[in-house]
Amino acid sequence: MHATFRNLYNDLNVAAFVRDRRDHAVSVMRWALILVPMAALVGTLCAAFLWSLDAATRLRFAAPWLVYLLPVGGFVVGLLYQLIGRSVEGGNNLIVEQIHEPGGGVPLRMAPLIFFGTVVTHLFGGSAGREGTAVQLGGSLASGVGRALKLDADGTRILLMGGIAAGFGAVFGTPIAGAVFALEVLAIGRVEYRALVPCLVAALVGDGTCLAWGIHHGVYRIATLVPVDALLVAKAGIAGVAFGLVGLVFAEANHALGGWLKRVVPYGPLRPVLGGIAVIALVHLFGTRDYLGLGTLAATPGGLTLASFFGPETHPWSWALKLLFTVVTLSAGFKGGEVTPLFFIGAALGNALAPMFGVPIDVFAAIGFVALFAGAANTPLACTFMGIELFGAAYAVPIAVACFVAYLCSGHNGIYLSQRVAVPKVPATGLTPNATLREVRAQRATRSLRS
Repeated sequence: MHATFRNLYNDLNVAAFVRDRRDHAVSVMRWALILVPMAALVGTLCAAFLWSLDAATRLRFAAPWLVYLLPVGGFVVGLLYQLIGRSVEGGNNLIVEQIHEPGGGVPLRMAPLIFFGTVVTHLFGGSAGREGTAVQLGGSLASGVGRALKLDADGTRILLMGGIAAGFGAVFGTPIAGAVFALEVLAIGRVEYRALVPCLVAALVGDGTCLAWGIHHGVYRIATLVPVDALLVAKAGIAGVAFGLVGLVFAEANHALGGWLKRVVPYGPLRPVLGGIAVIALVHLFGTRDYLGLGTLAATPGGLTLASFFGPETHPWSWALKLLFTVVTLSAGFKGGEVTPLFFIGAALGNALAPMFGVPIDVFAAIGFVALFAGAANTPLACTFMGIELFGAAYAVPIAVACFVAYLCSGHNGIYLSQRVAVPKVPATGLTPNATLREVRAQRATRSLRS
C-alpha cells in the first residue's frame, strides 16, 4: 500500500505542482503591483487631458477668432518638436515599434509634448482626435516605469501594451475594447494573448480612475429596435464594404499628403502653418465650423456633432467634409489622433447610407461609428467589442459583420504604419513575411513605378 501511494505521489508530482502555483501567484502579485499604479496614473493623466480638451474646445466656442491663430499654434508645436521632440515624432508608431523590437524605449518627454500639442490643436480648431494622445501618454509612462524597474524585453513589451490599454480604455470609456485593441493593433492577423490579463487589468484600472475623477464620456444610443434578421446582417455586410474603402481612403490620403508635405516643405514647423492656413480656407469655402475639433460638441445649437448622425435628419456629405478637414490637419503635423474623427466619419457615412438600405438611421450610424475605424486601424475584434460596450449587445451580429468586412476591404493599409502583417488578409504575392505597413506601401510604390 505504501508503495502504491508513493507511486501516486510521484505520478502527480505534487511538489512541482505546488511550486508552479506558488511561482504563478508571485508573478501575478508582482505584475499587479506594477500595473495597477501605472494604469491609475495613466487614467489620471487621461482625465486631466479630457478636462483640458473640453475646456479648450469651449474656449474656442466662446472666442471664434481663435481659429485664425491655428497657423501660429501649429508653428509653436512644430518648433517645440523640432527642438526637443524629434525622438518622439513617431507617436503611436514609435510605441508599436518598441513593442515589436524593444530598444531605446519611449522617451518620457512624449507625454507632456503630446498633451500640450493636442490641446493647442483643439484650442485653435484643428480637426483631430484624442486616442493618439491617450495611447502616447500610456506608452511613454509605461516605458518610463519599465526603465525604472529594469524590466527585461518581454516585461517591457507587456507593460507597453498595458499602457496602451489603459490609455485607450480611459479616454473612450471602453475598457474591454481598450484591452483587445492593445492586443490586436500590433499585427494584422495575430492577437497577443499572452498579455490578455495584464491589458484587461490596466484598461479597467485606467477607465475606473478616469471615471473616479468625474470625467463623463459621450453617450450614443440606438433608439430604434428592429429585428436582427438575415436581411439586416446582409445589409450591414454590404455597408461594411463602403466603410472599409473609406477607411482605406482616409489612411492613404493622410500618408500621401503627409509624405508630399515633408518633401515639399523640409522645415518641420512650417508644415502646420500651411496646414492651419488650409483649414481656415476650408472653413470659409464651406461656410461652416462644424468640422473643426473633435466633433463631439457644437459651437451653435444647430451645429453638427457625432450625435447628429443618429437621426432624424440625413447628412449626405458630412463624412467627406470631416475626412477632408482631418486629413489636412493631421498630415500637416498637428497633434491628436485619428480615432474620434473616424467615429465621426463612420457615423456620418452610416447616416448617409441608411436611407439607401431602408435601415433606421441610428442603427447604421452606430455600425458605421465602429466599422470604419475597424477598417482603418485593422482592429475588427476591438471595434466589435467597442460597439457592444457603447450600443449594447442587441446589434452585436450586424456590428461584427460590418467590422470584419470593413477590415477585409481596407486591404494591407492602415493608419498605423508600424503595424505588421503577421497573417495576410488574402493571399498576396511579393509580400515580405511580417512586413510593416510602411514596407508594404513602399513595395507597392516600387511595383507601380516598374509597371
